[in-house]
Amino acid sequence: MQGSAAALTTSANVTSTQPQQPPPSIAFEFVRSLAGELSAGKVDLPSFPEIAVRVRRVLSDPNSSIDQVVRVVGSEPALAARLMRMSNSVSLNRSGRAVVELRTAINRIGYNMVRSASISFAMAQIRNANKLAGLEHYLNDLWQRSTVVAAFAYVLARTCSRVNADEAMLGGMMHGIGKLYVLTRAISHPELFADPAMLDGIINDWHASIGKAILENWDFSEEMAEAVGEQENHGRDEPAAADLRDVIAIAIVMASYAADSSGLEEALRGLPGARRLGLDQEKTRVVTQQCAAEVTALSDALGS
Repeated sequence: MQGSAAALTTSANVTSTQPQQPPPSIAFEFVRSLAGELSAGKVDLPSFPEIAVRVRRVLSDPNSSIDQVVRVVGSEPALAARLMRMSNSVSLNRSGRAVVELRTAINRIGYNMVRSASISFAMAQIRNANKLAGLEHYLNDLWQRSTVVAAFAYVLARTCSRVNADEAMLGGMMHGIGKLYVLTRAISHPELFADPAMLDGIINDWHASIGKAILENWDFSEEMAEAVGEQENHGRDEPAAADLRDVIAIAIVMASYAADSSGLEEALRGLPGARRLGLDQEKTRVVTQQCAAEVTALSDALGS
């Protein structure tokens, strides 16, 4: 994400020819508005595509049938097509037999992947929203990083823990949702973009708490919301076994050092979450290697 805010200064939508530092009062008022929304429980992403909301609702209802899921997904042809493509991808279609029915595709990829794909689809719609014009570089960087974190989370869960790998992948995708929220608010205050360091500071200070609040509002599991909210908390000594919080937090660290093996080894040293995941030098190397292929597969499947 470093450099992303700087890239925003090229956009006429958020800068002037002679950018001025925003007065401290503007940043203060902006942060106060974020705090007010968070404390009031009003944190939500406006214009979040309705199809993602409907998919979340039907998948959260234990009484929903596969027919209802197919009906909801099938109401959005572009999402249905994405699920069909995912079900026929090399990583999910080991048999080589092509899937031609949506019901079969959903059964093959599973509900967690359906939920991930629907959110991926919604995020793509948000990225293309007219009101966010000028943030393309920032949003694309956020999306690409989320994909890498999701891939690391998936591999870590699958190889180093008993955490559900699909749930971990979804958590990785959602770990930056708070950053997206701050950006949707900041676009109305173009003066904030005159100081990229200040905006980055606001995002870094607030995104985890906001992300947790968003997932709670969307009725995600408490475990998922906690994992997003505590993604930067590396001081936990409990529990004894690795959980989703460990997977997401360590996946974020590994994504930050994906191309720097020596730096990654140093970053992981002494972290309780890395210890619980059993990440010695050899296992870290294996996870990194597997993740390289997973990033490609996940990007292709989710259409990023």
